[in-house]
Amino acid sequence: MSTAPDASKPPRKFHFISGLPRSGTTLLAAILNQNPRFRAGMTSPLADIMGVVIAEASSKNDFSFDVSDEQRVALQRGLVENFYSVQADAGVVFDTSRLWCSRMQLLDTLFPGVKVIACVRQLAWVLDSMERLVRRQPVSVSKVFRFDTNTTVYSRIEALTDPRGMVGFAYQATKDAFYGQHAQDHLLLLTYENLVRDPATAMRAIYRFLDEPWFEHDFDNVEYHADEFDARVGMPGLHTVRRKVEAVEHQPILPREIFGRFANEAFWMDPKNNVNQVPIV
Repeated sequence: MSTAPDASKPPRKFHFISGLPRSGTTLLAAILNQNPRFRAGMTSPLADIMGVVIAEASSKNDFSFDVSDEQRVALQRGLVENFYSVQADAGVVFDTSRLWCSRMQLLDTLFPGVKVIACVRQLAWVLDSMERLVRRQPVSVSKVFRFDTNTTVYSRIEALTDPRGMVGFAYQATKDAFYGQHAQDHLLLLTYENLVRDPATAMRAIYRFLDEPWFEHDFDNVEYHADEFDARVGMPGLHTVRRKVEAVEHQPILPREIFGRFANEAFWMDPKNNVNQVPIV
């Protein structure tokens, strides 16, 4: 005897976290996770899995002529819903991937009314933070740099900021979403600087954007770590979140010429660029 779905229970909502590395995506997920109605985590493989299915349901597969657009939509939506079906207690699910900003049209097609939170940070400080992680491991090497042991700070920055690199792709994807046709009503930019300086104000803005009732978060007891994943990519600490949300001041370790080169890349800081009236927190 099958159990009928609970009609009194509202349908589950799916939202997405994206943006730049080292910009607060894991911190945001850790904060959101304090709300028992929410489920959020570090970068998941879902976007990559969906990409494989999109490719195999396209003309890459000789039999794709028999797959309709309606079936493609159902397949993609089903991947998201089924991926999180084991967390049945969460009414609102947040999936994290740097790919989502490059797939705004897909998300809008699958989940009309979808909300995407893109975490951003001054690009020079993103790169500085990445370099700090590298220098913590002088006797190891990272998958981020294809396990190349013959690198310098200059070649590492070039690799990171390449359009296919970890930072370069995410930066271009965020710009793509910010200037794209689906930005209005679907996208919010969350600056790392404001999140760590005034987390309560930042989170209230996010709750308004999501149209969710406010939950009182504890910003002095936020923790998250993914030690196994971080060790696997050769960057311990990549997803570690400190207990207390606060701004930590320090001097840049990047050479001055590199830091200065990326100091003015925060396109979201200029109001003239915000043609889609994207909320910036």
